[in-house]
Amino acid sequence: MKINYIVESEGKLIDILRQELDFSSRIIRKLKKDKKTSVNGIVISYNAVLRIGDKIEVVLPEEENIFNPEPLNIEVVYEGDQILVVNKRPFMVVHPTKGHPYGTVANGLAQYMIDQGDSYKIRFANRLDRDTSGLMIVCKSGYAQKIISDQMQNNSIIKEYDAFVMGIIEADEATINEPIDRAYDDSVHRVVRPDGQQSVTHYQVIKRYDDMTHVKIQLETGRTHQIRVHFNHLGHPLVGDLLYGGNHDSINRQALHASRLKFVNTQGENVELKVDLPEDMKRLME
Repeated sequence: MKINYIVESEGKLIDILRQELDFSSRIIRKLKKDKKTSVNGIVISYNAVLRIGDKIEVVLPEEENIFNPEPLNIEVVYEGDQILVVNKRPFMVVHPTKGHPYGTVANGLAQYMIDQGDSYKIRFANRLDRDTSGLMIVCKSGYAQKIISDQMQNNSIIKEYDAFVMGIIEADEATINEPIDRAYDDSVHRVVRPDGQQSVTHYQVIKRYDDMTHVKIQLETGRTHQIRVHFNHLGHPLVGDLLYGGNHDSINRQALHASRLKFVNTQGENVELKVDLPEDMKRLME
């Protein structure tokens, strides 16, 4: 896999590889040994000082995939040279765990990689709960992961969700700014608590039904169970979310779907993706 990077500020090549491309010392030693780094088409000293506009080209060493491949028909909705986005089905775990050793998104991506004749280490930039469906970003390199991570840190990635919540929300739109943390040590359950991590959720009402409300949600932060905890705190738990007090006969999971993503890829291009609601949430609307 090749990475092309245009120098944005003067500095030594080795410092740029470490600080801007986030390469580990191990990777840098490997690149240096194999002469896999060039500047403006020439292999030069790693202590050379580069100027703004110089072009670095790196051929990354092949990384081993650690997940067992399974033919799970993962839906890839976008693929660039170093980033891909999948539309995760509900009831799929992201990666193998003790309780879910197979049938995960990671296993399906390992098979997809083989089918595409590709090879890279699968890195999940964001994760969704098992029962939550929708868009997830997967990075093929540490550099791509840094690009996405930096955008997440400065809140420039747009993550939009559709959800159906219990009861009727009166405000047409609002922001929930309440800190979240575990209910107690080692608890899966999260709650709003004063000593928790800052958590910000924006929402807009799309439609009110007899006993539930359809909302569009944008996350400013990305805490575990953030949407589920915040709406439960409002007294409007997600439909189907038994962990946080929701209940409904028409769906057997929390009615939550990551429907829209907007980010900048490794080439500096804006990528905006939208996916439809899954069938079980469409049936819930009906």
